[in-house]
Amino acid sequence: MRIATYNVEWFDDLFDKDNNLLLDQEWSRRYDVKRVDQAMAIAEVIQRVDADIMLIVEAPNTGRTQSTIKALEGFTKHFGLRQNAVAMGFANGTHQELAVIYDPFVVSVSHDPQGVVSDGSKPVTAPRFDGNFRYDVDVDGKAEVFEFSKPPIELAVEHLATNKRIRMIGVHTKSKSTYGANDPKEELSMMVENRRKQLAQCIWIRQRAEAHLEAGDPLLILGDFNDGPGVNGFENLFARSGVEIVLGGSDAIQMVEPHAAIMLDPRQAWSLATSRFYIGKFKRYLNALLDYVMLSPDLAQTTNPKWRIWHPFDDPECFKDLEIREALLNASDHFPVSVDLNL
Repeated sequence: MRIATYNVEWFDDLFDKDNNLLLDQEWSRRYDVKRVDQAMAIAEVIQRVDADIMLIVEAPNTGRTQSTIKALEGFTKHFGLRQNAVAMGFANGTHQELAVIYDPFVVSVSHDPQGVVSDGSKPVTAPRFDGNFRYDVDVDGKAEVFEFSKPPIELAVEHLATNKRIRMIGVHTKSKSTYGANDPKEELSMMVENRRKQLAQCIWIRQRAEAHLEAGDPLLILGDFNDGPGVNGFENLFARSGVEIVLGGSDAIQMVEPHAAIMLDPRQAWSLATSRFYIGKFKRYLNALLDYVMLSPDLAQTTNPKWRIWHPFDDPECFKDLEIREALLNASDHFPVSVDLNL
């Protein structure tokens, strides 16, 4: 079984208010890419990755007239994708939903949120992701209340051929962007505040992970963490990155993610990336490792997992194949990450 995560930039803008796919020559929100070309590129990437389940980060919006499920069903039907079934979790107010597309002949998938609903008035371990989380992140003796702008999607998944059941948690944690800051002082304040929120979200996810790990549930945690070992200098202020928190410390049951493990080794002299952003100030592209697929140790030990980052320049097969290389570049500023599990 192949499982993947894919952050699709500005996917929502390829649909009108009635969930109709916009296949025209108007510019998409992707720089220098027409809407029809971005849509075709996204479909090409999904076909090539060929995952049985794919988490779509920044999926089309659910709102007054818009529906994530209808939009994605229409998209997969138009392009004849085998991943033509859709599941989503809690809708949010950001126009960037979390959803999965999957092949219903290979897996059954259902949204299955866990935890008690909390308003944050008192500490609760791993409350439901659409509620509030009370926690003292900076250990100053004052607990604060946090929430997800994009609540993680929790899924119960069954592989139909083997009846193997796994848990999946799809995430898009807080961005550390300082967009809108008016001066360096405000930028610094926003950076620290966003880091605190991001870490609180990752602690919340880790608490949920520990419940599954202690129960012996096969578990995947995947998505865009907007973070990683060494990505942000403010790790020194809070001791660890959010990704390290979700993976688990040396005294805990640890999740397995080889790309994160490489970046945790201070002696390695190369880097990995799942995203590519143009930085106008330097007229260069920044590559960053932000997207991960983490496995519980039982899955890692029994399924002979094989991870892959579908980077158009760093993956040799993607680089030499012009069609998929161009599709990856036109579709999004993130690239899929997949894992193959032998069940």
